[in-house]
Amino acid sequence: MVRSADTAHHRGVLRALLLENLHPLASTILASQGIEVTTRTGALDEDELIEALDGVHLLGIRSKTQVTDRVVAAAPDLLAIGAYCIGTNQIDLAAAASRGVAAFNAPFSNTRSVVEIALAEIIALTRRLTVLDRAMHDGIWEKSATGSHEVRGRTLGIIGYGNIGTQLSVLAENLGMSVIFYDTAEKLALGNARRMDSLDELLEAADVVTLHVDGRSGNAGLFGADQFARMKPGAIFLNLSRGFVVDYAALRDAVLSGHVAGAAVDVFPVEPKRRGDAFESELRGLPNVILTPHTGGSTEEAQEAIGQFVSNKMRDYLATGTTTLSVNLPNLALDQGTGIQRIAHLHRNTPGVLAAVNATLAEHGVNIEGQLLGTRGDIGYVVTDVNSDVAPDAVEALLRMPQTVRLRVLS
Repeated sequence: MVRSADTAHHRGVLRALLLENLHPLASTILASQGIEVTTRTGALDEDELIEALDGVHLLGIRSKTQVTDRVVAAAPDLLAIGAYCIGTNQIDLAAAASRGVAAFNAPFSNTRSVVEIALAEIIALTRRLTVLDRAMHDGIWEKSATGSHEVRGRTLGIIGYGNIGTQLSVLAENLGMSVIFYDTAEKLALGNARRMDSLDELLEAADVVTLHVDGRSGNAGLFGADQFARMKPGAIFLNLSRGFVVDYAALRDAVLSGHVAGAAVDVFPVEPKRRGDAFESELRGLPNVILTPHTGGSTEEAQEAIGQFVSNKMRDYLATGTTTLSVNLPNLALDQGTGIQRIAHLHRNTPGVLAAVNATLAEHGVNIEGQLLGTRGDIGYVVTDVNSDVAPDAVEALLRMPQTVRLRVLS
């Protein structure tokens, strides 16, 4: 799809829409660049989002707003989407890339916050603090060591050994836990952690099982009745990853039967859109079960770091065209450049595009100062610094190339 060229100043004010109660720093960073920022506290459904994106160049969301193919198609001014969280499965990344819309996330900024709440919940559930707390509030002095354990010496089984899983591994080991993990990808074990050859092997050995998998569709329904049955009797279960990964009806049965001694759940298949909305789950009211409203990474420190990281990424993309850590476009690390203007050309990745771009520039008397090319699947990205202003006819010629997806001319 050929898109019109975007100039450095876009012939008007750049506009950003930030949803889902992002940290104020996210707005401050964008506003400091002269971007007009609109904020909303809740998520928007598809039709609301399409209406709200009229004339918007930057969109900031968290996990609840779904950016579908239809949304991207209806937002021709949109240049970049910022997911102010780890996951990006709420964004149709391929649809965004095919229309020249960059997407960024914050893969590291809230790792520590998730790890700390996981450790807190492991200790609380192993000591049955939730049960004792409820009894005290009900006026019952339930002084007993029955069912209460130290975490030292117990085995933690981590499913998904990525950024969160590895950091949790290190800190849990420092508490005296033995750590085992399972991941479908080849991962380096940290400390004394041991890799298990299968998920079943991990479940049969772990006193605590915690999920830290990503949001890919293949993980849907990963954990159900069969997996709970394979866990050690009296084991603890945590899910701070994705709601659709676990069969929560099966978890309820396992808790009520006593096979699972306790659980902590932070994510759900269907979550309320706004703070204060009603919440329903088959896990409500169960003994020794901690339920939190998708706040595993929601500390003030993490939200500030995420706000800074993602807003800086979108700001830099607008200013220089850099796509470092973009999750859907070829990654090019770019500085301010040495030329007078920069031509950022997103295109369908077919043979001969670079030669055609250079031939077009040469035909219009444009001399190249520097050039970088990157590809990612069906999308290519060539960034060219030139030593003169690019004439409108040269821009039009580049736009007429059948492979052009989006063209931006930056000063």
